[in-house]
Amino acid sequence: MGEKRSQTKVLLALHLLLALYSISGVMSKLAARHQFMSLPFVLCYGGSLVILAVYAIGWQQVIKRMPLIAAYANRAVTLIWGIVWGVLFFGEDVTPHKLIGAGIVLAGVVLFSLSGEEADHE
Repeated sequence: MGEKRSQTKVLLALHLLLALYSISGVMSKLAARHQFMSLPFVLCYGGSLVILAVYAIGWQQVIKRMPLIAAYANRAVTLIWGIVWGVLFFGEDVTPHKLIGAGIVLAGVVLFSLSGEEADHE
């Protein structure tokens, strides 16, 4: 039971880290709206670099605690975060095709995760 709880914490940490990672794309897009090397550009782009540095350190901690293939498979959820951030920050539309694509990605991550659990029980 303790092992399962520990793995759940690592998976939750991974997904929070991936949400943070996806925000670096938002910061980059915000930076692109400003004149190169202006204060808003530097703040947005600098924020993106800080987020990426935090992500890199966090990623190293996560892959110490879970199989690399599982961690990479879960990175696909950043596509879903991209849709969420696009709507919230940039007023982008959520089309049926985006929803279908997000559903396929999410289903793939879930199926991959479940296949790992079945292998552990065998």
